[in-house]
Amino acid sequence: MRRISSAVHIHSTVDRVWSVLTDFERFHEWNPFLVEAAGRAEPGARLTLRFRLPGSGREMVFRPTVLESEPGRLLRWRGRLGVPGVFDGVHSFELIPRDGGTHVVQTERFSGLLVPFTDSIITPSEQGFRHLTDALKTRVESSGVRGVSG
Repeated sequence: MRRISSAVHIHSTVDRVWSVLTDFERFHEWNPFLVEAAGRAEPGARLTLRFRLPGSGREMVFRPTVLESEPGRLLRWRGRLGVPGVFDGVHSFELIPRDGGTHVVQTERFSGLLVPFTDSIITPSEQGFRHLTDALKTRVESSGVRGVSG
């Protein structure tokens, strides 16, 4: 198993952060890692996500299933390559009210037979996580977004 993560503090409410994080159709406007997304943040829903690996620009599409969706608190999905146990990833965003804002922790736990052979995907993904959380902070804290959700 392998785990990667990134965290950021955003000077805004969990509701505002949640609103941007789950507005999948607008990811292309701000998200440098998950450059295209579609679906609903509801347990059991299938998402369509296109991610771009930093450095190489290589893109991949996957269709994870939403496992948990607790507005303003937690979004978690699982993606798989083929059958269970080959290469699985459980991705989560935790939103924690803290210091007058929101602490966001993004994590992915990879498991399966191919994990030892996927450094070319996992290592740049860790950098992509940092790009995503930084861009989320910028997007939420920008004046244009603040007015949208309250």
